[in-house]
Amino acid sequence: MNNRIDSHQHFWILDPVRDSWIDDSMQKIQRDFLPEDLGPLLSQNQFSGCVAVQASQSEEETEFLLDLASKNDFIKGVVGWIDLRANNISERLKYFSKHEKLKGFRHVVQGEPDDFMFRTAFRNGIEALKEFDFTYDILIFHRQLPAAIDLVKSFPEQKFVIDHIAKPDIKSGDIASWKKGIEEISKFENVWCKISGMVTEADWDNWKSSDLKPYLDVIFENFSADKLMFGSDWPVCNVASDYKQLVKTLEDYMSQFSIEDQNKIWSENAKSFYNLND
Repeated sequence: MNNRIDSHQHFWILDPVRDSWIDDSMQKIQRDFLPEDLGPLLSQNQFSGCVAVQASQSEEETEFLLDLASKNDFIKGVVGWIDLRANNISERLKYFSKHEKLKGFRHVVQGEPDDFMFRTAFRNGIEALKEFDFTYDILIFHRQLPAAIDLVKSFPEQKFVIDHIAKPDIKSGDIASWKKGIEEISKFENVWCKISGMVTEADWDNWKSSDLKPYLDVIFENFSADKLMFGSDWPVCNVASDYKQLVKTLEDYMSQFSIEDQNKIWSENAKSFYNLND
């Protein structure tokens, strides 16, 4: 299987001010990460392509990722950033819609107040996405799941995907309230989920696959094989894992599933959700 798609990774040229979230505890990723760093990892692990996701909140970020995508065939899609709250949101979406590799948008809602997804200006932006067939990546902490549930219910025609399984507190082993939220949000037909970002919510230095298993069990029990996709969250994952270990952890877990279902999760679902070209 060498047609896998990594549905979630990042590129950046490190800017200490803009990227202040990459603090000294994350020294492993305090440097530039560009396509020439990722390309070999993808081919070594049987991936034919990836989706580059915004890491900073500016239209310049979106242009930066689109420029990289135009120069690297293996970047199959881009999830950019746009100010969804802007009065001229439709105009900006129209401007960006000319880029075939731009598939959707994301806002770092995990850094916003818990009522952010209820705000009218934000919801106006979500409503505007549909005209251009853009997807939306939901980046939240698990405590924000109730607001996300209301959002996806309010926009049944909009395609959503939950990043990083909504960031449960894997390190503490706390699962109950997150599980309840996942059970509820997974019922909506317009919601997918990325199997990504788990190791960075675990104990970076001491996690083992058995720590992740209860959370994977919940995800697989609630989202069908048609609604899950793999994402590495590279290079952020490097603080707790390496690319190969991450892939092997999921390979081992999914060995119990049919080849057909494995193919969906490794590639087909990302291709159909983001409308990626081979």
